[in-house]
This record gives sequence, C-alpha cells and structure tokens, in this order.
Amino acid sequence: MASDALYRRVLLKISGEGLMGPQAYGLDPATLDRVAGEVESVRALGVEVGIVIGGGNIFRGVKGAANGMERAAADNVGMLATVINALSLQNALERRGVATRVQSAVTMPTVCESFIRRRAIRHLEKGRVVIFAGGTGNPFFTTDTAAALRGVEMGCDALLKATQVDGVYSADPKKDPGAVRYDHLTFDEALARNLAVMDTAAIALCRENRMPIVVFDLHRPGAFAQVITGQGRYTTIENE
Repeated sequence: MASDALYRRVLLKISGEGLMGPQAYGLDPATLDRVAGEVESVRALGVEVGIVIGGGNIFRGVKGAANGMERAAADNVGMLATVINALSLQNALERRGVATRVQSAVTMPTVCESFIRRRAIRHLEKGRVVIFAGGTGNPFFTTDTAAALRGVEMGCDALLKATQVDGVYSADPKKDPGAVRYDHLTFDEALARNLAVMDTAAIALCRENRMPIVVFDLHRPGAFAQVITGQGRYTTIENE
C-alpha cells in the first residue's frame, strides 16, 4: 500500500442515483466512466476496493411497496436493479484496464459470481475490485446495510459513503442555507441527532465492529483519492 494512504482496504458505497448524472432515470455513461476513473485512481495508490451500489436509479423497493407492490417482491426487484448497476460499473472499470469481479447475493451464475466471502477476499488480495450486488440477498434490508455487512465481512478499514454533498450536515444544505457541516461525529451522535447518514441498522453494525464511516462528495473530481490520503472535505463517523 502507498505510504500516503490511510487505509489498506475500503468499502465504497455508491447510491444508484449517483450514477444517473443529469438524467432523471437510469445510467449516464459519462458518470459511470468518471466514477470508474475515481476507483482506478484509488487502486493506483495500492488500496484494495470493494463496492456496493444501490438500485434507486432503476427501482426502489420502498417506493414500489408504497405504490401497491408487496414489499418483499418490490425489494427483490430492487436487488436485481443493483446487479444491473454493478455489471455496468464493472464494464466501465474493465475498459480502463481495472480487473473487476461482480459477486451477487442473489445467485445468477450465468451473469456473475455468487457471493462467497473467502473468494471475495482473495480477489481483493490479488488487486481486483469487487462489486457486491444483490444487497444482502434478503428483502427488508437496504443497500446501506449491505455495504456495512460486506465491509465488516471483508475486514475493511473504513466504509466510504459517496453522497451528493461534501459531508454530513445538520439539515439538507441544498434546502437549508443555515445547515451546519460536521467534520467529525461519533456513531451515537449520528443516531441521536437523526442525521440520516445511513439507516440505523448500518450505523449500528459499523459501531459494533468499530468500522468508521467516511462521508464525502461523489461528484467532486478526485474526492475519493483525497479522502483515502486524508485530504479534501469529508465527515468521519467513528467510535469515541
């Protein structure tokens, strides 16, 4: 690992909406390529990278349930949406020459590998990026929880949550100009203040396993590599 990198292995969580770019739906090729470039730059630092992507740019299980679908069925559709995103990002990474594997918690061997913990760790050790698709493989769990779970299973040093803003704020800074930005929070503070960084199950899992959450802006060029080297603007959430 490069001497200026703070972490040996990280889990990057990207929302599906983060891949839409200027579109209102689906995948934006230019945004996919840019995100792949961000991952490539971090791999160049010698850091092992696992990725979990949401599926909200294609289908959200909660919204589907609100529109009348049975919740478990809606979540299953949402898990399939994450596979579409994972395969798309894999293609963007491999076009850049970055060795990448997709492992899905929902078994589909003709499309990608099934999630096997030891195999995934071996891929990371060999320098391959591993994209974990299919959420946890179970309905009623978010991809935030899947990211926390995979991060702990892979022995990651941190969970990096890529969002639309440069850290955690007391309110939505796009709606409230008086929102206060935090550089550092404890897990208990994030939960007590109901800051909606990630769902409570994900935060609790990270807290119990002492895996910090680092929140940064997905859309600022170079931000991923800067966070890895302790530069730029971000919020760290960790145990006291």
